[in-house]
Amino acid sequence: MPDSPAAASVASALIPWFRAHARDLPWRRADYLERYGAWGVLVSEFMLQQTPVTRVIPHLEAWLARWPDPSSLASATGAEVLQQWANLGYPRRALWLHGASIAIRDQHGGFTPREVTELLALPGIGDYTARAVAAFAFGDRHPVVDTNTRRVIARAVHGRAQPDAPARRDLDDMLALLPSERDGAAVVNAATMELGATVCTARSPGCERCPLAALCAWRAAGYPPSEDRRRKQARYEGSDRQARGGVLRALRHADDHRLPAEAVLSDWPDPAQRDRAIDSLIADGLLEAADGMLLLPR
Repeated sequence: MPDSPAAASVASALIPWFRAHARDLPWRRADYLERYGAWGVLVSEFMLQQTPVTRVIPHLEAWLARWPDPSSLASATGAEVLQQWANLGYPRRALWLHGASIAIRDQHGGFTPREVTELLALPGIGDYTARAVAAFAFGDRHPVVDTNTRRVIARAVHGRAQPDAPARRDLDDMLALLPSERDGAAVVNAATMELGATVCTARSPGCERCPLAALCAWRAAGYPPSEDRRRKQARYEGSDRQARGGVLRALRHADDHRLPAEAVLSDWPDPAQRDRAIDSLIADGLLEAADGMLLLPR
């Protein structure tokens, strides 16, 4: 089936641009994929959720050096997983990844599954991660949509400065831009994300460098403003998130990853917030309490 005019135009503009300008990231290298396969893509996608690329790269390399396949991670303890996750943030991702590795070992013979439905059944995996693994690890034709993709589509296709709130129609929008050929579809997915991350940025789009400039509906309309409906992240300083991070940091650095409860963040300026952070970490399975002690999960 021939590509639609929109898909053909986008592919002819994005594919050569991506090949010339894509950042040299570990998970895009042939030797990385040969060594770690789909598991390496899955781990990178977990780490990249809400964390900048520059912070992820050293943690990813250390993680895969320690646990190069799902079965090796599945044998680790929760404490070891959280210790290795270190300061990547949103530590529930570490336990979800651990849970996914156990499911891959027990239900898929230690091999990361290929089908989107099977990937979605793994702990902590949503629409984006499942399709990213299927597209980038296996080369299957699926729309892959992240924040950067949604911004490019909002501007180039819909003529809006900012995307609307995430919705299922985002997948349809991206699917309409994919060439029918599998390899080309994977490149267009990656190129659209790269364009949003490096050129079509939220605050300072580099339209003069954009390969889609001639096709961009927002540019053709004269860059009209639109309401920014992106969800705003709460300030980190003084937040419950900061308190939770402080509790986990104390336990990661403690002998045997355990401390008396009263000794954890004993100088925190808001005792009620400290207690709330501890309670929420226990509820999330990121912390255990026993005999007056707090410890990382075993």
